[in-house]
Amino acid sequence: MFKSYYPKAGEIERKWFVVDAKGQNLGRMATRIAHILLGKHKPTFTPGVEMGDYVVVVNAGAVAVTGTKTNSRLTTKTYYKHSGYPGGMKSISLRDQLQTRPDRAIRAAVWGMLPHNRMGRSLLKRLKIYAEAEHPHAMQNPEPLA
Repeated sequence: MFKSYYPKAGEIERKWFVVDAKGQNLGRMATRIAHILLGKHKPTFTPGVEMGDYVVVVNAGAVAVTGTKTNSRLTTKTYYKHSGYPGGMKSISLRDQLQTRPDRAIRAAVWGMLPHNRMGRSLLKRLKIYAEAEHPHAMQNPEPLA
C-alpha cells in the first residue's frame, strides 16, 4: 500500500527571494509572489501545508499598472478601509496609494491571490515590501526571482 507524502516541519527548507518591482506589472508580479509564498514551485508541494519561501519586494514605488485605460484605472481603482464607527469609511485611489504607501497596494494584490484564512494570514507575514532599493535582509542571501 502506498502512502502520500506529508512533509514534517523539520523537513521544510525556506529560501529567500528578492523581486525588483521597477517597471513590472502589478498583477503579474503579485501572481508570481503568491506562487512562491504558497510553495507551489517546489516538487514537494502539499496543499494545506505552509511550504512557501520568503519574498522581499524592492522598488515598490516604481511598479507599473497596465491596461487599455491605464490613467483611468489609476483613478477609478480605490482601496477602502473602515474604522468600525458610523461614517468611518475611508477610500484612496490607486494613484495616491502608489505615491504615499506603495507597499499597501502590492500587499493587497498578493492578499487577493492567497487563501483568506489562518494559513493565508501567516503566509502574508513572509512577504517583506520596501519602497526603495535597500532592504535589511542581505544576511539571508536572497536570490533574484526570474
